[in-house]
Amino acid sequence: MSDELDYDAGSYVGEDRAVGGGDPGEQRTLRREVRGYLLGLALAIGLTIASFWVVGTNEVYRPGLAVAILVLAVAQMGIHLIFFLHITTAADNANNILALAFGVLIVFLVVFGSLWVMSHMNHNMMPMDQLMQMQR
Repeated sequence: MSDELDYDAGSYVGEDRAVGGGDPGEQRTLRREVRGYLLGLALAIGLTIASFWVVGTNEVYRPGLAVAILVLAVAQMGIHLIFFLHITTAADNANNILALAFGVLIVFLVVFGSLWVMSHMNHNMMPMDQLMQMQR
């Protein structure tokens, strides 16, 4: 094709490679990178449409609706991590995976810690009728 589409572009999309370099038998091209991004975009759009369809239809058992949305959300996060953030199991991605795990830990602590504190505050508060009588 043309030479400007065949230059060495970013990292492999969703593939493992040795630390410090790529596989010498395989060329990384802009065409291959764009194809990977477009595949990720198509999968992300498909999962978004699927989640709207699940909510808008009666085909899914209503008590299982939250589980279906959760499964689609986790799948979408996986698509974003692999195709757009290039998180793979390669040895040179160890720091990225540790940073991601630390971020998940912080979010877990903030969300569930806040829920725990609010639950205990609600449990330990004086009933509203007694609180209103104290203000009179």
